[in-house]
Amino acid sequence: MRVRKGDIVYVRIGQYKGKTGKVLFVDTKKQTVIIQGINMRKRHQKPSQKNPQGGVITMEAPVHISNIALYSSTLSGPTKVSTKIIHEGTKATKVRICRKTGEQI
Repeated sequence: MRVRKGDIVYVRIGQYKGKTGKVLFVDTKKQTVIIQGINMRKRHQKPSQKNPQGGVITMEAPVHISNIALYSSTLSGPTKVSTKIIHEGTKATKVRICRKTGEQI
């Protein structure tokens, strides 16, 4: 998966198509992500000690990884991502690169 927690992503397919949001959680086994403010669902909750009144709670639901793309602020739109290994002395680090502009993400 090329999306990490904290990345800004662009929704390509579905009800929230064209919107952007910050990744809150990445589930690698199910290949889903939870995006802030995207795919909001309502859940009825019984009263508890934590929430004595209970009621209806709105929360984000997962979105499949194939329905999103990484958002590039320089392009103001979605971009594809590739990886590149940069050698610094004896260290080798793997970085993500924007395919259109070639800049490091």
